[in-house]
Amino acid sequence: MIRKFIFIIYAIFTTGYAHAYENQKIASKVEKVTVFLNGAQVTRTALVNISAGTTSLVFDGISPDIDVQSLQVRAAGDFTILSVNQELDFVNEQLRASRVQEIMNQRKVVQNKLDIQNSLSEIYQEEKNMMLKNQTITGDNSNLDLVRLRQALDFQTARLTELKKKQQLINEQIAALNIELQKYDKQIADVSRGDSKATSNVLVTVSSKAATQSRFTISYVVRNAAWYPTYDIRAKNVNAPVAIAYKANVSQRCGEEWKNVKLTLSTGNPALSGGKPSLNPNYLTLGMYYAAPAGSITRVTGTVADDTGAALPGVAVNVKGTSIGAVTDAAGRYSIQIPAGPQTLMFTYVGYQPQEQAANRERIDVKLNASVQSLNEVVVVGYGSGNKQRRADNAMLSADGEAIKGLATVPVQVQQQENQTNVEFNIENPYSVPSDGKQYTVEINTINIEAEYQYYTAPKLSTDVFLTATITDWNKYNFLSGEANVFFEGTYIGKSLIDTHNANDTLSLSLGTDKNIVVTRTLQRDMEEKKVFGSTKKETRDWLITIKNRKSQKISLLLEDQVPVSQNSAIEVETHETSGAKLDAVTGKLSWTFMLNSQQEKKVRVKYSVKYPKNQSVIVQ
Repeated sequence: MIRKFIFIIYAIFTTGYAHAYENQKIASKVEKVTVFLNGAQVTRTALVNISAGTTSLVFDGISPDIDVQSLQVRAAGDFTILSVNQELDFVNEQLRASRVQEIMNQRKVVQNKLDIQNSLSEIYQEEKNMMLKNQTITGDNSNLDLVRLRQALDFQTARLTELKKKQQLINEQIAALNIELQKYDKQIADVSRGDSKATSNVLVTVSSKAATQSRFTISYVVRNAAWYPTYDIRAKNVNAPVAIAYKANVSQRCGEEWKNVKLTLSTGNPALSGGKPSLNPNYLTLGMYYAAPAGSITRVTGTVADDTGAALPGVAVNVKGTSIGAVTDAAGRYSIQIPAGPQTLMFTYVGYQPQEQAANRERIDVKLNASVQSLNEVVVVGYGSGNKQRRADNAMLSADGEAIKGLATVPVQVQQQENQTNVEFNIENPYSVPSDGKQYTVEINTINIEAEYQYYTAPKLSTDVFLTATITDWNKYNFLSGEANVFFEGTYIGKSLIDTHNANDTLSLSLGTDKNIVVTRTLQRDMEEKKVFGSTKKETRDWLITIKNRKSQKISLLLEDQVPVSQNSAIEVETHETSGAKLDAVTGKLSWTFMLNSQQEKKVRVKYSVKYPKNQSVIVQ
């Protein structure tokens, strides 16, 4: 009886002890994701039954890409949250490493067959070389046995023919085996670049006096997620409003799937510093000089390849510090619009070292260096426990020409919310974004805006005539800088740029060139004509600009040219003729605005002279 009583007391004690240190695995669901221009905040929820005592709740299957400082856990109830920790879980990585090892074993069998065929090819080649060396007949031919010679030649011909056939067969087998090896390499790359190499566990220790139930909310920021805007600009004709489709290109590779979540796009960027800048003293000294800025570049094109020269599709190309972005196509090609001023391009691709390039030329080809182990080293992965576990980055990406952009196929409803420091676009429809790094397009809004159409040309720079649409009060639409695909009269014109980095209420959109308006700019006098008066030299330029409207309707045209401006008292500029242009005396810019009827021609003249010391050199254009 006493032994039975002691056993009951022991059972009660050990049961309570177990409850005090119980580990309880919890499956949580991603409910909401706020994607920033760089990074994303993920919100998960789970309904949890809490036992009496101290319990360790393990929320598993979470992204390993967490910014630990951003981790928050909230819950309501009669209990206390004692601690919140995060640890990596390499179970998924072990499964994938096992799969990679299995494929590597299959690849090794094919490699062995290939080695055997290569060895046979070398043996047959050596035999062929030896027989060819024995063809030479030397010495005295008086005792030559023609019968034996004929037999030897017949044997040699037959053997060489046989060797040639065997080598041809071997070459075909080698080619087939190499193709099979490439398939295994792509399979290894696909497995390696799949879901994240590890998942993450969030450990929440709670203390409760009684059993209870509560809904837990976990939120955290992940780094490998982003979005950037693009636009489709459509105009039926110069009398119709402009339709602007505002779209977001969303991508993520944070190691967790966002399935049917409430998606919010934010113009905030937590990756940027929130600290305000400070002005430092501007000290002047003798010997300073002014470096003129480089010429304006409006578009950069090029290709992105790996260190072997193979094209890389799906590489993210961004203008640093802006929301302007693009991705490379299946051939590794990219094209990106560049805003005014010095800019830097950023090239990023998972598994490769990021690279920055100054956008100082119109074509920039880039090679990215792999930042991971080679395929042959994938199978060796170390695992630890607790917070000392390390992450094995074995992702390899294949350039197999796979499509990189997924399109939203369901119409979405979006509500805009303007906060103090950013604007949020709340997507009302549930949305899914896989963790594959591809771009998925969400249409934020389509806006029909009244616009004022005008043609523009600056023939000193280009004789092309551009159709522009001027939009007023555009700030209320919360546009970000981004590339725009331009469609006019149902035809794709090309790409343009919506650059919102200005404080004006008027936004000018370029809708492409119109070849039905012809512009010429010709010099009426010899460009080398110079006159010397004593110690000074005088050069005169007389430009004739002709515009011909070959369209069937009347157009409004803005024409710009310029006269030189002197910043030195020894150089004098005199303007003789501008055909009634509006002159900006500071910049020397000349502007004409006029209407041209169909088939009408207009001519304007720009004539000026520059006088300077004859012993000096001045470039007069």
